[in-house]
Amino acid sequence: MIKVAHDSTNPLFVSNFWMIVCVCFLGVVSNDCGARAADTSRPNVVFILADDLGWGELGCFGQKRIPTPNLDRLATQGMRLTRHYSGAPVCAPSRCVLMTGKHLGHAEIRGNQQAKVRFKEFQEGQHPLSQDAITIPKLFARAGYETAAMGKWGLGPVGSTGDPNKQGIGLFFGYNCQAVAHSYYPEFLWRNSERIRINPTPVNGHQKVAGPPVLNESYQGQKYAPDLMIEEAVSFVKKPHEVPFFLFLAMIEPHVAMHPPEDRIAAFPKDWDDEQYMGDSGYLPNARPRAAYAAMIHELDSYVGQVLEALDKAGLADNTLVVFSSDNGTTHAGKAGTKWHVGGVDPDFFHSTAGLRGFKGSLYEGGIRVPTIARWPGKIPAASESDFPSYFADWLPTLVSLTGIPNEDSPNPTRMDGLSIAPTLLGGQQRERDTPMLWVFPEYGGQVAVRIGDFKVLRQGLKTKQPGPWQVFNIVVDPNETTDLALESGSLIARAESILREEISPNEVFPLDLPDR
Repeated sequence: MIKVAHDSTNPLFVSNFWMIVCVCFLGVVSNDCGARAADTSRPNVVFILADDLGWGELGCFGQKRIPTPNLDRLATQGMRLTRHYSGAPVCAPSRCVLMTGKHLGHAEIRGNQQAKVRFKEFQEGQHPLSQDAITIPKLFARAGYETAAMGKWGLGPVGSTGDPNKQGIGLFFGYNCQAVAHSYYPEFLWRNSERIRINPTPVNGHQKVAGPPVLNESYQGQKYAPDLMIEEAVSFVKKPHEVPFFLFLAMIEPHVAMHPPEDRIAAFPKDWDDEQYMGDSGYLPNARPRAAYAAMIHELDSYVGQVLEALDKAGLADNTLVVFSSDNGTTHAGKAGTKWHVGGVDPDFFHSTAGLRGFKGSLYEGGIRVPTIARWPGKIPAASESDFPSYFADWLPTLVSLTGIPNEDSPNPTRMDGLSIAPTLLGGQQRERDTPMLWVFPEYGGQVAVRIGDFKVLRQGLKTKQPGPWQVFNIVVDPNETTDLALESGSLIARAESILREEISPNEVFPLDLPDR
């Protein structure tokens, strides 16, 4: 540092004084000036997760009725992953796989069990991650990143070992409990460990209809939670950052209940809805269910647009990896005898799975293949796509690789089940994975699946009195899983069984035994 005598009449003092002031103002001098340059040597990471968004519900993945211009633009600026799978076919275990890099055979959380089942002190939230869990935000925080999460957590109540603040998240704002997130007008959201009351008169997402006609205004509250969460996310992006950041934005759209603001519903054609949804397949009724569902997805797209705009305005877009995906497929079938899926969703009308078999809760393609996009300008080739099979367990090693987090801050590679797909994203040569992708799901009757090369081997009903038979599909030539090849695939089934028996670790909270044939 330059030192001169403190004499305001000395030209040398005046010259150097103003030089130091200017340099400090530009933020390129050390802490002596009270300012610090932003660290641009490592990229920021924004991971955006939709909730129950189907494979075919974005324009860039074939959707024709619902406009998604921001996500479509993201796809033209980056890469579409056309064979990417979620960690599980439902919320909490899928997020666990994403955060820990462990597949469902090793994951701590393999179902949606509420925390209060085993921890009576908690009245909301899901079964918590353990204190020893290694998670993406923990790794980023250890490496000096600023970390934040807005949206839905679902990996442990506030005060538990799964509390987001105990899992590497510096700032959390949103829903801790996914059951509370069934309402878009809840009484409160969490900011870290503080309850922020937003609706003195909350709207229960499971409220019953008094009778026809349905009046949507009856299910509107004072403050719409998704708007508040995106405001918080945009504010986080815009604020000055001295170090790179990791933002996990887990929005709740288009998970039911459906009660978006009326002006957003009104943007879609009235002739879409020839009948009201009366709540007969659960959750809130809606006077215009198809328009409401489209409004939720369009709303999700607008939120993505706000984040992208904030990155642009802050001059951060070129040094930020943005990933968009969904935690599982679109909502599953509802009450027998009705056309509505759970909550009034009509996936046939929107062609939500683009022909894929199955829905949320299923290990068929429609339950776990999810629309996924990654953008990093100048690094990920624009308007590109990859059909390399990948899944949520891959993101932890991939982000570690792309951000250059030191190895000592990373878990032992043997503890990660995922494969870094950084070479795929950067347009390079991708190595094949050592262990096939697999899913071990004890809910919805008990299901397992293994992806071996072009084939998927799966079995359902494992926790029922009559477990279903093994099924085998060539996913490449038969993505809709219409032709079962089990009778001619004995050796493939035997290999899948062997892999599962080797890869399923005991889990007393979420047990699932693989029965003999």
